[in-house]
Amino acid sequence: MIGFYDYTVVLTYISFLSAVAGIFCASSSHLNWAVFCLAFSGLCDMFDGKIARTKKNRTEDEKSFGIQIDSLCDVVCFGVLPIVICYRMGMDRIYSMVLLALYGLAGMIRLGYFNVMEAKRQAATEEARKYYQGLPITSMAIALPVLFLVSPLFPGKLAFTVVLHIAVAAVGFLFILNFRLKKPSARQVFLIVAIVAAAVTVLVFAGRSWWEMLHPRS
Repeated sequence: MIGFYDYTVVLTYISFLSAVAGIFCASSSHLNWAVFCLAFSGLCDMFDGKIARTKKNRTEDEKSFGIQIDSLCDVVCFGVLPIVICYRMGMDRIYSMVLLALYGLAGMIRLGYFNVMEAKRQAATEEARKYYQGLPITSMAIALPVLFLVSPLFPGKLAFTVVLHIAVAAVGFLFILNFRLKKPSARQVFLIVAIVAAAVTVLVFAGRSWWEMLHPRS
């Protein structure tokens, strides 16, 4: 079989499957489940690199494959899935779709650039990265669920949609802006994403999402 199937990439594969499930959920208007899948993919992405580095005898092909497959997965998890969710949340005007397309393009450019630079970095050192160059694309796994959870605080759908447009534009721009961002500790990132995932999980299993409370189906 083509590919690598050891434990170093299993979380990446799980993250991808979660994103595909999220796309199906968003397409059928189950936005609470879609946001849950996004947050879950974020949790998986937090640890896939750390798990991969526990295998000390990885070949160069395995390392290169890990870099490529991680970025390809991220395009779906934190590029395509958020686009579908945002579209279903109200970004369905022509200008909104243009903005979503530019967001996806910025994410793809960032990941392509990351692949080139990360391959060079790993060839020079085995140390984990201490800084991000620009905003990591996985940030959307935090930003979008947070917006989803606080949506009842907005005075109406229009106000929420305006903020959603601004958030997508800002996050997409920061993907390709050249600045250094200190990488938070695994514990800090885990706490943030875990809280978001736990909150969305409560909403999912309560049977009624905040979004449905704010925008009941007709």
